[in-house]
Amino acid sequence: MAQAQKIKFSYEDYLLMPEDKRYELIDGDLLMTPSPSWKHQTAISRLFEKINKFVRSKKMGEVRFAPLDVFLSPEDVVQPDLLFLSKDRLKQVTERNIQGAPDLVVEVLSPGTEQRDRLVKRKLYSRFGVKEYWIVDPERKNIEVITWEGSDFKTFQVFPENALFKSPLMEGLSFHIKEIFE
Repeated sequence: MAQAQKIKFSYEDYLLMPEDKRYELIDGDLLMTPSPSWKHQTAISRLFEKINKFVRSKKMGEVRFAPLDVFLSPEDVVQPDLLFLSKDRLKQVTERNIQGAPDLVVEVLSPGTEQRDRLVKRKLYSRFGVKEYWIVDPERKNIEVITWEGSDFKTFQVFPENALFKSPLMEGLSFHIKEIFE
């Protein structure tokens, strides 16, 4: 009995998808991402405000939020919830997308994406050289910071709701976790 061959999608296929939906391409698999919840959007908007204010005041680079394509390879195109590009990586910005890994990627967990964010994207971001990865959990009200160390990501710290958050990548950036989830 012949086994069905798995279809791999490319960036060219991805570009043919309707623009009214959010898609990502991971290892050639085309994945649709559902619309985020209120808690998800609240966390993202508050994080964006804090990170963007800090980055702009220090003239460090640029902060953006989804939907915005990050082209990692012809078979890997993602739309992180939030991302930071240092001045050195701004040359990766094109009219259509970002060509290569951001310095910082932030993903807010949703029930439908938690496994993908924790496992698949962690490996993907590590493989392509993201320096710091934050996993934001609105249900547990914490932020997990994962940093690049040597040849892979290592968990730096989990900041609970009552903690003062500090980013290893953006020295001087700090805020109380509870401000993100209030």
